[in-house]
Amino acid sequence: MKFRHESDSSSGEAVRLLGVGSPLLDILVSVNEAFLESVPGEKGGMLMVDAAFQQDVLSRLAAEPRLVPGGSAGNTVFALARLGVPAAMFGKLGNDANGAFYRKRLEELGGSAAEFQITEEQPTGSCLAMITPDGERTMRSNLAASLLLLPSEAERVDFSRYDLVYVEGYMLYSAVLPTVMRRAREAGCRIGLDLASFEVVRDFREDLPEILREYVDIVLANEEEAAELFPGMTPEQQLDRLSSWCEVAAVKLGRDGALVREGGETARIPAQLVEHPADTTAAGDLWAAGFLYGLIRGRSVSEAAYYGAVTSGEVVKVIGSEIPEERWDYIRSRLKR
Repeated sequence: MKFRHESDSSSGEAVRLLGVGSPLLDILVSVNEAFLESVPGEKGGMLMVDAAFQQDVLSRLAAEPRLVPGGSAGNTVFALARLGVPAAMFGKLGNDANGAFYRKRLEELGGSAAEFQITEEQPTGSCLAMITPDGERTMRSNLAASLLLLPSEAERVDFSRYDLVYVEGYMLYSAVLPTVMRRAREAGCRIGLDLASFEVVRDFREDLPEILREYVDIVLANEEEAAELFPGMTPEQQLDRLSSWCEVAAVKLGRDGALVREGGETARIPAQLVEHPADTTAAGDLWAAGFLYGLIRGRSVSEAAYYGAVTSGEVVKVIGSEIPEERWDYIRSRLKR
């Protein structure tokens, strides 16, 4: 896949990637299966809730939660910044300590906070991630400030600065998305879309084919999302359909790896299996980071998918989305092969 700016992304000459999504503070808690059954909604998915819902769940837990910067696109942007890709994020934060922490953390890692929007009307959004002993995470999100992002703010973004605009699927719920897609396409940006969750696909199944055909160059789906969009099809058939709409397509199959295609190249890339995963939080987001890093660096789609397997395999070893710095040194060494 070709990008407009061919200079070395580590030189700082151009901000290469713009993530678009809800910047959320992750609230990580460990729960047992019995406790999770007392919480409304399906295991392993994501539901929108309010602050009172989150507080009710937290009040029933004895352990203190762990707080880290998160959000789907945010996790990918933070990881790409760690890999030396100049990256920014378009989303809205509250004018509060959590928002300041989020911005500062991205800048510390080499990313740009220039595209964040700030509001006094709502606090920074948060995502309650309940992690069961099998490593599965179940998310209940309060989008708060991120819901106040406006189409007029998207109109003011200079998309010509970016090679790739990477959008989390949760933005399908936002009135800002049509403006982002139109402005990015007018500026000649590549557009990537992660389908986010099976609930999102279920809600937008009728709209997704047209969106993918008209705007999206890179589409990422996991097996549950692909099954929701194409019920009854095999993963190979799902990849066929997605790749007929988008230049690059990936169907992630968990422990069975991933199927990827670009043009005439199709590959099945094995997962980097972890015997006892601690938490699947951000596994898909970190897979996206490795995969996009490979594409930005001009690697083949199969090599890029290998990169995704490496980064995803590392994040499931820890609770939450933050991989320790010493493991990032290891990841960087693997991605230079």
